[in-house]
Amino acid sequence: MMKKIYSNIYSFNKKTLKKTIKYLKRGNIASLPTETVYGLAGNAYSESAVKKIFKLKKRPLKNPLIIHYFNLKNIKKDVILNKYFFRLYKKFSPGPITYVLKKNKESKIKSIATANLSTIAIRFPSHNIIRKILKHANFPLAMPSANFSSSLSPIKAQDVFDEFKKKISLIIDGGQSKFGIESTVIDLTEKPKILRPGIISSKDIKKCLNITLSKKKSIIKSPGMLKKHYSPGIPVILGKKPTNVNHAYIVFGKRFSNKTNYFNLSKKGNLKQAAANLYKTMRKIKNLGYKKIFVVNMPNIGPGIAINDRLTRASK
Repeated sequence: MMKKIYSNIYSFNKKTLKKTIKYLKRGNIASLPTETVYGLAGNAYSESAVKKIFKLKKRPLKNPLIIHYFNLKNIKKDVILNKYFFRLYKKFSPGPITYVLKKNKESKIKSIATANLSTIAIRFPSHNIIRKILKHANFPLAMPSANFSSSLSPIKAQDVFDEFKKKISLIIDGGQSKFGIESTVIDLTEKPKILRPGIISSKDIKKCLNITLSKKKSIIKSPGMLKKHYSPGIPVILGKKPTNVNHAYIVFGKRFSNKTNYFNLSKKGNLKQAAANLYKTMRKIKNLGYKKIFVVNMPNIGPGIAINDRLTRASK
């Protein structure tokens, strides 16, 4: 089995696949790559595994986990499906979207994973590695992002190691996450409502469902709804320019010069690229020793809505 320099980071092959399935079956926690960010995975049908996830992340118990599945086959025993779900699933899954649905009474998903709610947040990830693991496991995976609660999500295996060191024995290296921010979350238990913006925008969803989305306030039904979240561990100031070269400035587009303390999310002005670079850039700034992050006003359209959501929560 090939190992990287770090004894707990593994490259993926047939041997690693078998090892990962065995490891998860025993109720252990592994860090796995997805197309959004890296996750902290455990058997969603195992109370002890789910408890380990909360403990490792230092996550508030009121914050439910997203449950990951390979396909439609096994979800009917866990959730109650509806017409909105089928339309969105056909268009966007597998991919960076999470559906909040009513919990089936026969569901084996542990109540701790759903924060004792009558709903479950489910997702079908598209990353090749996590799909292979889900296909061969006979249980879904509870899998929040692989970071301490309220801090930055990891987009590569090294980020997970930097966060947890040897507290996680198995980290699978799947390269850098394609999208770099967490999935769009949509509540489908009543009139569809976006609970967390992501790469799949409300405009995309409205077009698919051919309805207006609800804007009614919601209780915490999914991750990403806590006010303080996605923090790099240093102050984040929005819409202002730094006056001190010891402070970092996150910018966007070609109008900005290449100054040492300037970090451009996308010189081309591409919002998808900016989203993919957001956490990587914030992490880099922190590691370089800057004490504050200032951020230019980002366009509030498409992926920019998700970027602004993350930045607003990071600045709390």
